Amino acid sequence: MSSPTANWSYPTAIRFGAGRIKELPQACAAAGIERPLLVTDRGLAALPITAATLDILEAAGLGRAMFSQVDPNPTDVNLAAGVDAFRAGGHDGVIAFGGGSGLDLGKLVAFQAGQTRPVWDFEDIGDWWTRADASAIAPNIAVPTTAGTGSEVGRAGVVTNSQSHVKKVIFHPKILPSVVICDPELTVGMPKPITAGTGLDAFAHCLEAYCSPFYHPMSQGIALEGMRLVKEYLPRAYADGSDIEARAHMMSAAAMGAVAFQKGLGGIHALSHPVGAVYNTHHGTTNAVVMPAVLRFNREAVEDRLAAAAAYLGVGSSFDAFYDLALRLRAEMGIPEKLRDLGVGTDRIDELAAMAIVDPTAGGNPVELTLDAAKALFHEVI
Repeated sequence: MSSPTANWSYPTAIRFGAGRIKELPQACAAAGIERPLLVTDRGLAALPITAATLDILEAAGLGRAMFSQVDPNPTDVNLAAGVDAFRAGGHDGVIAFGGGSGLDLGKLVAFQAGQTRPVWDFEDIGDWWTRADASAIAPNIAVPTTAGTGSEVGRAGVVTNSQSHVKKVIFHPKILPSVVICDPELTVGMPKPITAGTGLDAFAHCLEAYCSPFYHPMSQGIALEGMRLVKEYLPRAYADGSDIEARAHMMSAAAMGAVAFQKGLGGIHALSHPVGAVYNTHHGTTNAVVMPAVLRFNREAVEDRLAAAAAYLGVGSSFDAFYDLALRLRAEMGIPEKLRDLGVGTDRIDELAAMAIVDPTAGGNPVELTLDAAKALFHEVI
């Protein structure tokens, strides 16, 4: 066997711990930001945690500028509006604040505000990222308020084309936040369904990274421990939203999942992305719904690996033991059985399947995701 070869990249400076949102002014100074624009979603904009964060910025002489025209699945329309707000306000950096939607769009506003080419020119294909003017990319700071996507430690952002309804991954190394503040106190107010969906999103990231056929042993180890943290602490966070210990460990699991999926994602995300783009469903909840069917589809290729994971997680020593754990977590979190419960119909399966097999994550599935296989899976999960 020849010696393996791979390209790896690991995250940035992270200030982790309860109450550390108070260090946001110091984080701005470290990133060289003097006129930040806080980017968040509409739902968070009016909440007390957002007002308190703006108060911290204002008290430090950093203003309280905010952009919140961000949809649950951010679009190019949202991005254009955010870039306009950034330029009009004379801002020199972004604070990406919220769940995956606010984090992704905030990072992309900082990236795109200085570019002259359309954002689609920087899709995560080959070396397209080199087309960007790296010197014009503004710094960003990420402040997650959920524990799921792990976008705070990612070098990419997902944006939906409002015309084609296709999700695109935009990549550049300088999209990676300069500083991350992970304060579990910011996640205490998450409603149970969001705690469940985001937590199982983190689990799906770790699971698919662990099963990916690509070579990345560091990510594989991180993925395994990330799954353990979700198994141990998501039920606690779901049962008692004020459990700071559980909330903290879930924030770790979310970041670990995003670091781990440098190794690859797979069929769960390949199915979930088009559903989210077309039906605007919650991404993590959609992942959780389709997870069992994809596990069954991949069984032959991942059986031994997931048996080892089951042993590490203390639930048995077989694929079936791991599969049963996934089912239990879904049931405990109140996840719907089928996508029809999220408003997804069978009338667009051909379209969804065609989108799934060209999704960037499809290539990381341990079993080839053909068009016929994708159609069969969509029939099964809907």
